[in-house]
Amino acid sequence: MTLYAPYDDQNIFAQIMRGEAPCVRVFEDGNVLAIMDVFPQSRGHVLVMPKTPSRNLLEVHAKDVGRLFGATQRIAVAVEKALKPDGIVVTQFNGAPAGQTVFHTHVHIIPRYSDEALAAHGSEMADTDALAKIAQKIRAHL
Repeated sequence: MTLYAPYDDQNIFAQIMRGEAPCVRVFEDGNVLAIMDVFPQSRGHVLVMPKTPSRNLLEVHAKDVGRLFGATQRIAVAVEKALKPDGIVVTQFNGAPAGQTVFHTHVHIIPRYSDEALAAHGSEMADTDALAKIAQKIRAHL
């Protein structure tokens, strides 16, 4: 996939935002949705995305970039308070060669724990009930 292509409104994040696919919500407002990653690299891995359709950061309107990263910071702070990781990775991929697998702009908040290895991106699906419990802990700090 190239950086520039038509937006596919059938991508999984678009389906989630329309209520056509399940997710574990962490945060939502009129501009941004944050969900637990179902293929987490670490306990507490959250995805934050703008609700406005865009394939990658290069296509996001400037006002939406501010909203996206404002929400990302707020959620990262809540992740730190709720889960007490030793570090937090905040990352964002643009295009398949950069590692993007879902072509709707999104930011990863990945807690890092000194004694736990980071799982491969998209390697193992998590238990939904376990994700819901983590999301509840994070929401308590928003």
